[in-house]
Amino acid sequence: MNIASFLPSVLIGAVASARSMTPMAALAGAHLAGRETPGRLVLLGQPLFTAGALAMGVGELAGDKMKSAPDRTVFLGLLARILSAGIAGAALAPRGREGTGAGLAVATAVPLAYLTLEGRKRAMDEIGQTRSGLIEDALIVAAGVAVVAFATGRRQRPSR
Repeated sequence: MNIASFLPSVLIGAVASARSMTPMAALAGAHLAGRETPGRLVLLGQPLFTAGALAMGVGELAGDKMKSAPDRTVFLGLLARILSAGIAGAALAPRGREGTGAGLAVATAVPLAYLTLEGRKRAMDEIGQTRSGLIEDALIVAAGVAVVAFATGRRQRPSR
């Protein structure tokens, strides 16, 4: 097993640094598309989890544009990133190495949350909260979908 096999876990941690619910929503979308994660993620077999992950992903995108939206580095924001990155990092890690994938994703998400917040603040100063948020949304959602699609590439659930 080489370090490159954990690249999707690290990258999904980077996604979680900017949008805490996007990793889970991307995994839920992949599950609905019949794709299987390399690592075990029992939660994806639960319809309530899949629906909730998608709803929370969409809700976060809308809520981020509100003036009252808290910074991503407040306690609850970091906690959401830790949980989402950990779960998604484990799911995208090689089977049997889920713990390592979770750890790498969390170790990426937390420090990058501070860097992505700084970048967002600079963008807000230049182009405003809504426009900077929409641009960040597009980039992060595309990155999340791409990472999950790459990691689940050829592994599809058998059709019934």
